[in-house]
Amino acid sequence: MPANSVDRLAAKISQIAGADVELERPNDPAHGDYATNVALRTAPAHKRPPRELADELAQRVVDLPEVERADVAGPGFLNLWVARDWFVEALEEIDADYGGGFAQPHQRVQVELVSANPTGPVTVGSARNGAYGDSVARLLRFAGHAVEEEYYFNDTGRQVDLFRESVGARRRGEAPPEGGYVGEYLEEIAALDRDPVEAMLEEIRREIAEFRISIDSWRRQAEIEAEVAELLPRLDMYEAEGTVWARTSTYGDDKDRPLVRSADGSYLYFAADIAYVRDKLERGFDRAIYVLGADHHGYVARLKAAAAMLGYDPDRIEVLIYQLVHIVERGEARKGSKRRGDVVFLRELLEKIGIDAARWYLVSRSADQPIDIDVDLAREQTQKNPVYYVQYAHARIAGIIRNADKQPAASAAPAALDPLERELLKRLTDFPTIVAEATERRAPHALPIYAIRVADDFHRFYHDLRVIGSDEEAFRLALCRATQKVIARCLDLIGVEAPERM
Repeated sequence: MPANSVDRLAAKISQIAGADVELERPNDPAHGDYATNVALRTAPAHKRPPRELADELAQRVVDLPEVERADVAGPGFLNLWVARDWFVEALEEIDADYGGGFAQPHQRVQVELVSANPTGPVTVGSARNGAYGDSVARLLRFAGHAVEEEYYFNDTGRQVDLFRESVGARRRGEAPPEGGYVGEYLEEIAALDRDPVEAMLEEIRREIAEFRISIDSWRRQAEIEAEVAELLPRLDMYEAEGTVWARTSTYGDDKDRPLVRSADGSYLYFAADIAYVRDKLERGFDRAIYVLGADHHGYVARLKAAAAMLGYDPDRIEVLIYQLVHIVERGEARKGSKRRGDVVFLRELLEKIGIDAARWYLVSRSADQPIDIDVDLAREQTQKNPVYYVQYAHARIAGIIRNADKQPAASAAPAALDPLERELLKRLTDFPTIVAEATERRAPHALPIYAIRVADDFHRFYHDLRVIGSDEEAFRLALCRATQKVIARCLDLIGVEAPERM
């Protein structure tokens, strides 16, 4: 992907400075459009005062056609004001693919997400897994990687047996077994003349699709467990205390992990885990990403150890951990468990706030922070609701374009740009950096934050400057279209729609 306008300017200044230059936007536009501390960083190596270096650099960078003015602030910060033509060129670069295709090298990546037991509908906690994992997958795909999303069904084990027993008891009009499942959803499953697990799998598939997560492959634990017997001879194992153990501590884990009960040869959880690692990597994925809940921190080292024990590069395994979700309604937090039946299910949340708000709020915070979703705010159709606010900016632009001259408008710029035009354009040029960092850090929460700032800048621009019928109509329409593209891309990357009308 070719460098954008900010990258190219930084590269030219780097050549002059003889060192890498990163351009940052000052908080106060009075301090320039961009600034760099390169003089401060390189002064010790040059054995010269940083301000002296910055003064010299300021005199040289103004010879660049992109730089209108430069001055030195403080102990040696270089502040830059860029030229009108630089803004025009930056605007022309913003097309439908703006900011994408930057991945080097391209990889085959699998993102395994949700993977909740099929013992009940998708919960809000699992929905955060899905919204977060799917947004990471969308970012990786936009970057240029080949991405496959997978759901792993845990369709064996005690919890699945207990679920079947609970549904059976409900059908017979009996009390559930000790520790069994309860809740209204069991009544729905019990009314069906079919296997409860298969019925729940079907319901989960429907809910996941409705939540705008396109699963490419569905894997069952029963299928993976069938591969364990053939896999065991390849493992570094020993027997102790009536159990066969994997010597994972030799491969970076904090302790060894149990694989098989010696008494009956039954497999323990890690046996399927290690078989699933092999299953993923043997399918040719350069990177296998697991999205797991807050109670799975210990899985990071054990999954990497599994890969190493099998002879794979453990760095091909990546584990993303996310924190809990709290639903707040009428000022009170709701809590519950799937077994007791008072858990908050995704379908209930969608009924209250809709898919767009749910997708937005479930990725609006860093994955390592809990999320409180205020249902009353999330369903408001006012500018206090951030998702509504950003979608309204997109819809407003769509309305402007509909009301404009039907002929395509050229982006010929006025002789001088208004400060609000400059600020909006600079915000748009931040997008490639925002999306690249969000991808690298697996941090899609950066997109809602950035989208709000774009909407802020656009609303200020539109409030103070006339678009249709102004002398600058062509340029301002082009700026509106570029803003619309960037907002739409931000929303799409987190699974939120960009409406044309509201």
